Formats: sequence, C-alpha cells, structure tokens
Amino acid sequence: MTEILALASANLLSPIILSFALGLAAAMARSDLSIPEAVAKGMSIYLLFAIGFKGGASVADHGVDAGLLMSVGAGLLLSFGLPLLAFALLKVFTKFSRLDAAAVAAHYGSISIVTFVAATSVLEGRAIAAEGYMVAVAAAMEAPAILSALWLVSRNGSGGRMEPGLMREIMLNGSIVLLVGSFVIGIVTGEKGLAEIAPFIVSPFKGVLCLFLLDMGLVAGRGLRQSRGILGFGAVAFGIVMPLAGSSIGLILAMMIGLSTGGVVLLMVLSASASYIAVPAAMRVALPEANPALYLTLSLGVTFPFNLTLGIPLYVAVATQLTGG
Repeated sequence: MTEILALASANLLSPIILSFALGLAAAMARSDLSIPEAVAKGMSIYLLFAIGFKGGASVADHGVDAGLLMSVGAGLLLSFGLPLLAFALLKVFTKFSRLDAAAVAAHYGSISIVTFVAATSVLEGRAIAAEGYMVAVAAAMEAPAILSALWLVSRNGSGGRMEPGLMREIMLNGSIVLLVGSFVIGIVTGEKGLAEIAPFIVSPFKGVLCLFLLDMGLVAGRGLRQSRGILGFGAVAFGIVMPLAGSSIGLILAMMIGLSTGGVVLLMVLSASASYIAVPAAMRVALPEANPALYLTLSLGVTFPFNLTLGIPLYVAVATQLTGG
C-alpha cells in the first residue's frame, strides 16, 4: 500500500497529470481558456502516429511470436466480454434503461488510447520495458465492444441496429487507421526508420501529451459542469469499480500469457479504460436513442480522471509486485 501511495503521489505531481488538472480546474471555474479544435486534432494525430510507429519499430526488432498472437487474442476476448460485465454491474449500481446501460457498457469494452499513451509515458519514466506489440492489442480492442452492446440490446428487442456501413465506418475510423497504419510503417522501416525521425516522435512526445491532456481536462471539466446532477452516486461508483474489475481480469490474462511487467501494466490499462472517441461516434449511429450525456460523462468525466490519477499508479504497483519487475 505504501508503494501504491508513493507511485500515486509521484504520478499526481507529474507534468502530464498536472496539465490535465489545470484544464479541469479552468473549465470548472468557467475560464475562457481553450485549445483550438484544429490544434487539438493535430496533437491527437501526432500522438497516435508516434505511439503506433514506435510500437511497430519495436515489433520489427522483436519479431512476431506466440506472445503477440496470444496478446491480440486476449485483447479481442476482453473487448467482447467486458461490456457484458459492465452491463451486469450497471444493473446493480444504477437504474439505467437497458438501452442506456448497453451504450455505456460498449465504452468499457473499448479503449482510451490517451490513457494507454499516458501509461506508456509513465512506464518510460520508470524505465520499465513493455512489448511494442501492445499497440496492436489496443487497435484490436476498439471495435468488438460495439458488437457486444448491439447484442445486449437485441436480446430484449430494443432498437439497436447494425447499419450496413457501420462496421466499415468503425474499422475506418481515423484513430484506428492512423494507429494501425503507423504501426505497419514502424514494422516496415524498423529501428532504422525510428532513428531517422526520433527528433520528431521521441523528444517532443511528452510535451505534446501535456498540452493534449490540458485540452482533455477542459473537455472533461465542461462535461462535468454541464451534466451536473445527471449521474447519481451509483453511476459514479460504477465509473470507478468497473476499471478496477476490468484491470483485474486483464491482469489474470496477462499473467497467463507471460507478459513482461510493462506488458502486464498496459493490458491492465487497456482493460480498465473507456472509449470516448470511437465508441460515442458509433453509438450515435447504432443506438441513437441512448443518452450521450450518460456515456460521455462516465467515460470522460469519471473513469478517465480516475485512471490517470490513481489507476495507472495502482496498476504499475500491482504488476511490479506480482512479476518482480
């Protein structure tokens, strides 16, 4: 427990977390501080490209093996299965309708790439190595949760629908295309390619992440302010309990696969995070009657800050303790 508190304290005082806190505080105080949308989008493109490229270069150096295949398989299993757990917990913690519960559940089977990037940065700061192919696991976990949510709704004959072009739209979502594409470029060019553009994607990475999380804090703060009262105690409790439950399942699978300490942390983070980019866009098409204020506020306003401030230090401490890393 002392180690976890020490890690949490160190993480809370890192530039990354303090940047998020600044944005959150500014939004709650109704400051006019803002990041232009084009700049925010540019930063997200940069972060996705950098993390994908570095992951691909790492795979090129490491090679494709059974660990990669098992990890991707575990990611797919988690993305299909975690929404079922989330749906069951929502029925216990809240009085959400079946439609809203399914929409929220979909977010907790998919992933937050920003939380993944933040965890990667924390691991680098602590000199804890992780398998580069975890980027491929992140990409694989983006879409299956949406199918699970639609299945949950269809069981009761409620209005979930799979539009003909929905799966194509999901798989061609810009974040998935960029992450997978840069990952492939990293594999093709390898460590030599990484060395060529290292001044662009390595040195500035944490600075750009700080500015991006400042914007995320602003977005989360405005969402919390505008949706005040829409979430009860049970919903907020779910937003904290679910990442703890998801990370525990991710931990078990990671240990079974035999991932390194860093790999265990990242699979725990992927299992604990909640999407607030790809899945909300899909839910607007697939479940238009679901209340976006519920799923956006829970994923971005509750689970995202929890993972950044307390979750990641907890996952690092547990993984380090169990793997001896």
